Amino acid sequence: MKMKRVFFWFVALGFLSATVLQAQIPTISSPNKSFKAEVWLNENGVLTYSLSFKNQAVVKASKLGFVLSYQEKTNFFSDFELVKADTSSSFSTWKPVLGEESEITDNHHELYVEVKQKETGRVLGVRFRLFDDGLGFRYEFPAQKNLSFFVISDELTEFALTGDHQTFWIPGDYDSNEYAYSKTPLSQIKAQTAHPYNNLAYRLVSNDSLIQTPALMKTDKGLYMLIFEAGVRNFPVMFADVDRSKFVYKAHLVPDPSGNKARVQTPDVTPWRTIHVSEKAETLLSSRMTLNLNEPSKIEDTSWIKPMKYVGIWWGMHVGVYSWNYTDTNTVKLGITDWNSLKPHGRHGATTERVISFIDFAAKHGFDGVLVEGWNVGWEGWSGPFKEWIFDFVTPYPDFDIEYISKYAKEKGVKMIMHHETAAGVVTYERQLQDAMDVMVQYGYPAVKTGYVGTLSPIGEHHDGQTMSEHYYWVAQEMAKHQLMVNMHESHRLSGVHRTYPNWIASEAARGNEFNAWSAGNPPEHETILPFTRLMGGPMDYTPGIFEIKLSHYNPDNKYSVKTTLVKQLALYVTMYSPLQMAADLPENYERYADAFQFIKDVGVDWSESKVIAAEPGDYIVIARKEKGTEEWFLGGITDEEKREFTVKLDFLTDKQNYMAEIYQDGKDAHWDKNPKSYEIKKQKVTSKSKLKLKLAEGGGVAIRYYPINK
Repeated sequence: MKMKRVFFWFVALGFLSATVLQAQIPTISSPNKSFKAEVWLNENGVLTYSLSFKNQAVVKASKLGFVLSYQEKTNFFSDFELVKADTSSSFSTWKPVLGEESEITDNHHELYVEVKQKETGRVLGVRFRLFDDGLGFRYEFPAQKNLSFFVISDELTEFALTGDHQTFWIPGDYDSNEYAYSKTPLSQIKAQTAHPYNNLAYRLVSNDSLIQTPALMKTDKGLYMLIFEAGVRNFPVMFADVDRSKFVYKAHLVPDPSGNKARVQTPDVTPWRTIHVSEKAETLLSSRMTLNLNEPSKIEDTSWIKPMKYVGIWWGMHVGVYSWNYTDTNTVKLGITDWNSLKPHGRHGATTERVISFIDFAAKHGFDGVLVEGWNVGWEGWSGPFKEWIFDFVTPYPDFDIEYISKYAKEKGVKMIMHHETAAGVVTYERQLQDAMDVMVQYGYPAVKTGYVGTLSPIGEHHDGQTMSEHYYWVAQEMAKHQLMVNMHESHRLSGVHRTYPNWIASEAARGNEFNAWSAGNPPEHETILPFTRLMGGPMDYTPGIFEIKLSHYNPDNKYSVKTTLVKQLALYVTMYSPLQMAADLPENYERYADAFQFIKDVGVDWSESKVIAAEPGDYIVIARKEKGTEEWFLGGITDEEKREFTVKLDFLTDKQNYMAEIYQDGKDAHWDKNPKSYEIKKQKVTSKSKLKLKLAEGGGVAIRYYPINK
């Protein structure tokens, strides 16, 4: 009995101690009181948090902290004592340079907790911000006594979920985001199980529980949740290691060649870890929390940052009409200087004559720019052993007259878009970047598309690791100094950093439209998932607008197709946000379908308002947007492999104003596989009191332009 009594008092004192510690750290609520976040130190001095939404738990008690690496792994997650806990609140509005609306509200409550390890004296801060759409928190490393940097071996951040949520996920590949999404319960995630639309080799073979963030979930109570991050800069991307039995995500940072995860020079901060929660899919898509957690623009004069709609020879290369390289691969040796001495193979895409024809097409149809890939020497060896040295970002091939093309484009009022494919030879690109930017400035190129295809050099680094995270940010900074915009492909996914550097106008960083040209492609549901995942971090250069959908058009042996109707390709310009949009198909295909092409010519790319009308991840999305600087609205609706009907109220239109609705819709017999190019175009007078019934074919869409008219 005595032993039991002692044990009872031990437990009671332990409980009391934890309660006292918890009481010392205030609980914070979101401005509308729907969210509540609690933070405490448990009995082992481990900093712990939880999150509830409308009085129901969404994240249970979850641990915070790190494992450090010096000569050996070191605890930086327990034995903490509280130093301080401060609360504050903030309400402000700000105007994005380019965006989905002209003004964004930032309204949040904040808790800053600082703790110190009793034995080591090391100090760690965690800053929590609670919005009406979710929670963001980040670690902060204050200046330390006798310690100027931390080497992080592991991040221990947990997201302890409340059940076996249905999850949309892609596997934890450190070097590529280019996967179709799987949809399974959390307990059934197996990240190395091949998906029928994933034809890439998995490069991470040791961990089938590792997935990438953002991870989208739907709970059995109908809540939508997104685990993600914001403000990734000079820090590795956060993946999620899944405990399939306990339903816990643990943060997983991409390692460097030595196996460490990150190096932090104090004082510094990590990216924000974010948890979005919503009762409605439409509300989740409307969240701007990721942007609000990023720093304001570091570019004072942003007048030169402009949205762009462009064309280019890119799709012709993917379907085999043109090539990037000038001559045959086996004729090129490292160090060649006389490219005129080589015999061209005749399929090179970036010839002066062809580029001039694209400039003429852009000028005729009102496009802002022309992208030319394969203009510079080095493509013959870009995938070989010399890729780190062979690319030259200032020297054009003999059949590309950069000076003449620049002058011709200027006369036509068309901007040229530069292309820098690094083939993941990052050392070469960094060495040449200043000269490459000088060439852009000299010849009047306002924007560049960069690429990082392949295994990184130096070996052991990864696309999503700290070194490359710093590289992408540095490129955006350097481009800004020269008033140049950048669109990055094969980079890590955006996390709202385009607020801080709005010249980082877009990124690819997901499975884009090109996969449809030479692989099993993207399933019809793919574009209904991306806005809930990849695009929550920022605009994507998805390259829509493919009209010639069956690839046998170019080669009878090519059995692939774009799994879409023609009208769905129009709708993507509205549902897939980007201020940089490509009309990706070949000019001759647009000439054959000139009436449908008119929507691409008309549609905006920069918006003052956006209204998510209907949405369900993996099924459908309907969005209306108002073009900035005009009174025109555009609506885009897309579906997966199921046909759907929607009745849409037009109450987003200005009251007491008449509009003409130009409606591009799937034909009655349209089907993404059987009859993808069947479409109809009609006009109808509407007002804000009107309703429209929309019918979308299997794998189809609808696209509508609304413009003001007199009675």
